[in-house]
Amino acid sequence: MNVWNLIAMAPPPAGQEVNPKAQMMQMIGMFVILGVMFYFLLIRPQSKQRKEQENMLNNVKTGDQILTSGGIYGIVTNVKEKTLTVKIADNVKVEIAKSALTSVIKKADEPNEEKK
Repeated sequence: MNVWNLIAMAPPPAGQEVNPKAQMMQMIGMFVILGVMFYFLLIRPQSKQRKEQENMLNNVKTGDQILTSGGIYGIVTNVKEKTLTVKIADNVKVEIAKSALTSVIKKADEPNEEKK
């Protein structure tokens, strides 16, 4: 047996009583702290990212340069309720689900910086 196991099993020193209510409150406090940490480290950032993704999908329009989840760059030529028609090369258009959109590289109304 390990010395630390023996120390852990020892009764509290004389004069120190174990207060079960205090122990219960300490345990509840720890669960509350863990819950708050879980919220701020996992739930809140994920919901913020989801809202940004939904906003991007709702605001995509014809002429935007996009990147799909498959790694295909293209220009949106038509926006439907659940799909996008994307021009990926001359005379090549594909229809993709809006959910496959990863990011909008350049908005249609932004000036082209290459023509300076």
